[in-house]
Formats: sequence, structure tokens, C-alpha cells
Amino acid sequence: MPLYKTITPDSQTVVKIWKISESFDDLMQSVNLKPKSLERVLGMKSEMHQRGFLSVRCLLKAYGYEDVDLSYDENGKPYLKDGKYISITHSFNFSAVIISDAITGIDIEKQRDKIGVIAHKFIDYEFSYLNENTIDYVNKLTVIWCVKESLYKLFATPGLSFKQHCLVIPISDNEHETIAWIDYEDKKYRYQVQFLEFEGFTCAYAIK
Repeated sequence: MPLYKTITPDSQTVVKIWKISESFDDLMQSVNLKPKSLERVLGMKSEMHQRGFLSVRCLLKAYGYEDVDLSYDENGKPYLKDGKYISITHSFNFSAVIISDAITGIDIEKQRDKIGVIAHKFIDYEFSYLNENTIDYVNKLTVIWCVKESLYKLFATPGLSFKQHCLVIPISDNEHETIAWIDYEDKKYRYQVQFLEFEGFTCAYAIK
């Protein structure tokens, strides 16, 4: 069972990361899916997405939950029937779940050069301190994307813009956390966001 990493940011929060090395069939055999989830996974055209979906159910088992304990609201935000907060992410061969007593969000992304092409779509203020000629430019862009995506999942408000409403404070070398803000409808919300990098991937998680 390739549980890759477990992180405990505080006494009420646990992050678990899964490295997806199993086949679709092996993953299917290791989880119990409710009918709606079975229909959903069988309807996916990409085996990579199917394996990502199933690996998240494996992570649920690692927490002591089953697929039946997980539901989604009208905006697609996941929630657990026991009232704990959950956020889910997967990218290529990694997936992650964060469960907390507090509202939370998590994101994993593969570090790829193409992020530089779309940077203008999700960055505004951050361009003031970024330098595209540095060797870690792609890594820093990926951290910023993951931070903003984790905030987006946490805030769960239609109309929230990565570029207009989310700001990430400069990240120092060798640091693994940063301050980020949501500036939305004349209100400002401050978050401490932690992140880590591994095997060409970045993961960030925010806790309210």
C-alpha cells in the first residue's frame, strides 16, 4: 500500500499523500464504492483519472473512512458525514487528502515548464517579486499556483479569482510555508499556508 507520506500540521489536522503505482484493477479490488462512485469512475475516459479517483478512496481507508462517508455539495466541495472538513487533490501519479477540524484546502501539481506560459492568468501582484530568469522560476510559480488553488478550495466561493483576489507573499529559499491573503468584496482574509516539494511535484495546504 503506497502511502507516500503522512503530515500532522497540528493536533486537529492530518495530511496523507499517496503515490499511485497500482493498476486500475488492483485499486478497484482494494476499495468499496457506492453505486454513484462506481458509475462515476467507470465513466471516466482517462485511466490516469480513474486511478487518481480510486487512490483517494484508498487514502480515505487510511484515515478509517469508506467511500460511503464522502459526499459532495452543490458546488462540488467534498464533505464527510461526521462533520470533519476534507479537501482532495490528485495530479498524475500522486494524490492527497487533508482532514481537519477546521476548514481546509489542498492541491498537488506537477512542476512543468508550461506553467510559465499561463502565469499571467493567475498572477498579478506576485510578478513584482518573481524573476523568470532564475533557475527556480517554475518551482516558485508552481508553489504560487498550489497555494492559490488550496485557498480557492478552502474559500469555496463562486467568482473568486486567483489573479484578482488571491495574493501570495514572497517565499524565501528553504522555507516551507508562506502567508497568503484573499482580498474579496472589501474584506481581507489572512492564511498561513504550508507546502512541500517531492519527486518533481509541489503540494500546498491551507487551514483556516
